[in-house]
Amino acid sequence: MRTTSPYRFRALTGALALSLAATVSWSHQPSLTWLGTLGGERSLAHGVSANGRVVVGIAYDANQQRRAFRWENGVMQDLGTLGGPESLAFGVSADGSAVVGWAKNAAGQDRAFRWENGVMQDLGTLGSHQSAAYGISADGRVVVGEAENAAGWWRAFRWTPAGGMQDLGTLGGDWSAAFDVSADGSVVVGVARNATGQFRAFRWTPVGGMQDLGTLGGDWSAAFDVSADGSVVVGVAFNAAFQWRAFRWENGVLQELGTLGGPRSLARGVSADGSVVVGWAENAATHLRAFRWRNRAMEDLNATYAHLLTPGSVLEIASAISPDGRYIVGQGYNAATGRTEAFLLDTGFPLQGDVDRNGCVDDADLLAVLFAFGERGYRNEDLNWDGTIDDADLLVVLFNFGQGC
Repeated sequence: MRTTSPYRFRALTGALALSLAATVSWSHQPSLTWLGTLGGERSLAHGVSANGRVVVGIAYDANQQRRAFRWENGVMQDLGTLGGPESLAFGVSADGSAVVGWAKNAAGQDRAFRWENGVMQDLGTLGSHQSAAYGISADGRVVVGEAENAAGWWRAFRWTPAGGMQDLGTLGGDWSAAFDVSADGSVVVGVARNATGQFRAFRWTPVGGMQDLGTLGGDWSAAFDVSADGSVVVGVAFNAAFQWRAFRWENGVLQELGTLGGPRSLARGVSADGSVVVGWAENAATHLRAFRWRNRAMEDLNATYAHLLTPGSVLEIASAISPDGRYIVGQGYNAATGRTEAFLLDTGFPLQGDVDRNGCVDDADLLAVLFAFGERGYRNEDLNWDGTIDDADLLVVLFNFGQGC
C-alpha cells in the first residue's frame, strides 16, 4: 500500500484548516427531480453518473419516436441516431461523458453505439447485421451488449477500442446477452441459454469464462447489474412457484430479496460495494413500485420519500443507482404533468466525502483516503470514481469536512 509522504500530509492537513473557513455548505436534503421528455408522452432513465449530475435513458420526441437522451443541469439532450428514426440509451460512464445504447441506422438495422462529445459511434456486429449495447465500464472504454454473429445467433459481447467486439459465448445453448460490466471492465453479467434451452443468469470473467449463477428453485434467471469489483450480481429469477423474484448473488449464493407484498420483484441496479440494490416490485395491489434493498430489507421508495411526491405521483421503476448509493434513477408517474417520466432521486446519503458512510464527514474519512492514497481500484475511498485514490479525492473530503457532524 502506498501512503502519502509526511510533507504531503502536513500540506494537506494545513489545507484542511484553510478549507474549513471557506467550505461551501452543500445541501444533503433528499430531493426528487422529474426529467421531462423530448416533447413526447414519456421517458425512462436507465443510467446515472457517479456524481448524480448526468442521467441517460429513453424519451419520446414530438413525433412519438424513441430517442436516446442525456440529461444534465435540467436540460434533456437528444443524442440523435445512426441515420434511422430511433435510438435508446442504457449506460453511462462514471464521469457522464460516454453513453451507450442502440440506434437505428439508415438501413433500419439496430446497431450498438457509443456516444461521446456529440459523436455517435457504430460499434458494429459479430458478423451479421444487428447489435445493441447495454453496459459500460467506469472509464467508458469497455462496452457490453448483444450482437448477431455470422450464423444469425445473438451473442453476448465485450467491446474495447483496441480489440473490437468479442463474442463471450453461451452456457451451451444458442443465445446470450450481456447487460452490464464491472467498473474496471473485467467482469460481465447477463443471461444465456444453457444446453437444455433454459435461460440462466451468468457471470463472465476472462479466466473463468461464463458461469451459470443458478435460479431460486425455478428454471429461469437473468443478471442485470454487478458491483464495482464484480463480486456481487443482481437480477431476477423464478422461484419454485415460478414467480419472478429479485436476487442478489455473492460467493456462490443466490439470495431472494423478497417483494413489497405482491408476487413479483426484479433487481436492476446495485451500488459499487454491493450493499444497496434497487429495482421494482409489486405491492399487495399488484402495482409496480420502485424499491431499495439495504440492511437485508426491501423498502418502497414511495413510502420512504413520500414527502417529495405530489399527490398522485408514483415512483414505479428504479433502474440504476450511483456507485455510492446516493442517486437513484428510473421511471414513474408525474401527476403534475400527467405523464410517465424519468426521475432522479437524490436520497441525500451518503454525504459527499463520507467514506465510512456514518453520516459525518470527519477525520476518519480523511484518514481513510490518506491511508489508501496512491492505490488503484474503484471503491469507497475513490470519491470521484476515476479509478485512482489521489489528491482529487482528498479535496472532496476537505471541501465537505464537517458536514452532517
